[in-house]
Amino acid sequence: MPHVSHSVSGAVRTFSFWIANRSVGHPLLEGVDYSSIFEEPSALEQVYAIYMNVLEFNERGEVTNAKHAERRAAQYILSYVTGRRPKPEFEPWEVALHSAPPREDLKS
Repeated sequence: MPHVSHSVSGAVRTFSFWIANRSVGHPLLEGVDYSSIFEEPSALEQVYAIYMNVLEFNERGEVTNAKHAERRAAQYILSYVTGRRPKPEFEPWEVALHSAPPREDLKS
């Protein structure tokens, strides 16, 4: 059964650390209190959706644009807490929320 690559896993882990550590999107969010996203689950959900939708990797599974994906997610956070519109504006594919997995694992 295929798994996500170590590169993708590492990128998501690092992004999660930066979110929790309040250092994501440096320097874009430097000095911005974005703690409100932790109180609104749908806001944090959207941050991760943007990061994962924008994240790209090559045929070997190596992430090729982690900083760009982080920046787009940080732009959403900035927009969420300040009301300022991101530049460029988000494309529909960037903010798409895809279906959740089944409630029970398909693999027994």
